[in-house]
Amino acid sequence: MKKLAIITGSKGGIGSAISSKLVEENYRLIATYSTGNYECAKRWFDEKGFTEDQVRLFELDVTDTEECREKLGLLQQEEGTFDLVVNNAGITRDGQFKKMSSNNWFDVINTNLNSVFNVTQPLFAAMCEKGNGRVINISSVNGQKGQFGQTNYAAAKAGMIGFTKALAAEGARSGVTANVVAPGYTGTPMVEAMREEVLDSIKNTIPLKRLAKPEEIASSVAFLASEEAGYITGETIAINGGLYMA
Repeated sequence: MKKLAIITGSKGGIGSAISSKLVEENYRLIATYSTGNYECAKRWFDEKGFTEDQVRLFELDVTDTEECREKLGLLQQEEGTFDLVVNNAGITRDGQFKKMSSNNWFDVINTNLNSVFNVTQPLFAAMCEKGNGRVINISSVNGQKGQFGQTNYAAAKAGMIGFTKALAAEGARSGVTANVVAPGYTGTPMVEAMREEVLDSIKNTIPLKRLAKPEEIASSVAFLASEEAGYITGETIAINGGLYMA
């Protein structure tokens, strides 16, 4: 019998790799897409070769608390209790803090951090009642070490780590684990499209001298979701090639 998973930010480079890996691991996957973006989501669905039995596209504004509560409540009635929640939705609005607009601050906080509450909270109680489940939050190396021009992004990604530790403490008694995967620079199509000299300068800052493969991030998510990782909770798995060693 297939386990049931939901992922936000499913179409990005990392999200797409995670989605494919979970389908490979025989999950029934609910892949969210932002309001009004069905055509883009369907194109991704078709390009990946998914079937409707494997992946269900699900329109959801992850920044809207009330919409998430209502839609995810109905979704649970239709699909059942979730075994896995992967919070991967994220945007950047980079800029020096002294020049940062409030819109750029709140857009990133709402999408990257508040979405974690909005998506997880409506599903968490049922997971606890079931007595088994996984919550995996995709943070970033910059949530661990900070980054010039990313006070908003770093704050959101660091907040995910604190959220996960606290949620792990609450979920432990009910058999629900919560963990973080914190990627470093990853070879997504967007990153790979950078100028060669820019990519080389990035790689030169990384001890392993290369970018992560999206599949490496996805494999870590699959491991944390597995039975073999059932005794791991409240942890941050850093996949950054040695760029930051906590």
